[in-house]
Amino acid sequence: MKWKGYELPLHKRTLIMGVLNLTPDSFFDAGRYYDPDEAIVRAQEMVEQGADIIDIGGESTRPGAEPVQEEIELARILPVIRRLVGEIEIPLSVDTYKSGVASRALREGAAMINDISGFHFDPQMPQVIAEFQVPVVVMHTAGKPKTMQQHACYQELINDIIAYLEEGVQVGLAAGISPDKFIIDPGLGFGKTRANNLRILRELPQFQSLDKPIMIGASRKSFIGKVLDLPLEERLEGSLAAAAVAIFNGANIIRTHDVKETRRVAMMVDAILGWAV
Repeated sequence: MKWKGYELPLHKRTLIMGVLNLTPDSFFDAGRYYDPDEAIVRAQEMVEQGADIIDIGGESTRPGAEPVQEEIELARILPVIRRLVGEIEIPLSVDTYKSGVASRALREGAAMINDISGFHFDPQMPQVIAEFQVPVVVMHTAGKPKTMQQHACYQELINDIIAYLEEGVQVGLAAGISPDKFIIDPGLGFGKTRANNLRILRELPQFQSLDKPIMIGASRKSFIGKVLDLPLEERLEGSLAAAAVAIFNGANIIRTHDVKETRRVAMMVDAILGWAV
């Protein structure tokens, strides 16, 4: 995947997307990087640890989270984007479902968008992506973060998610987004039960039918805590196990809070699969 001076070797090795939440209420690192100076330091640290992409978020999308106004989201992310563009060489992704936020962020130097709604929340988002011709993550969710866990009901889990993602891709193509700019994400934890999340990881190869790179974000999520009966701070091993299974089953990108450890796991699984040099 090549665009505007960036290149992601998606089919040569597993890529790592480091999470940088600039919010006071994210489920794991709430408030830790709310200060722009702390956020810059963390981004640089993730680059040193082997991140291929930094994913910047200005609105928490954890289950039950309240939405924030566009102006607040922009006030959180733009100062950090402006500084990081001149300080790091890897692409900056913005985790947003708002077309206005995406447009401003891309104008300031962000290089891709991670839309948790897969183009289902804001009908203008596909046009923004098409205008800038940047990669976009089309993710599945069962509804808005505040209520999504109330809608974890499917006729057939995998087929329903695939259909939702396919619809998002088709909407994007109709808007003029290049076919090689899509990444899909089944959306672990977004309107999913513990059993749903585990099944998605087991049956991840089915998503290859969409013929798009696959991203998985299991990092520190509640289904891991439920399996292991552990709090957020003790879910690293479970997160790494989920990442390893995801890579083995075809994931191209792992989104994580723990870049160093996940990168090492990815390198090992890639070597087992014969990808590593």
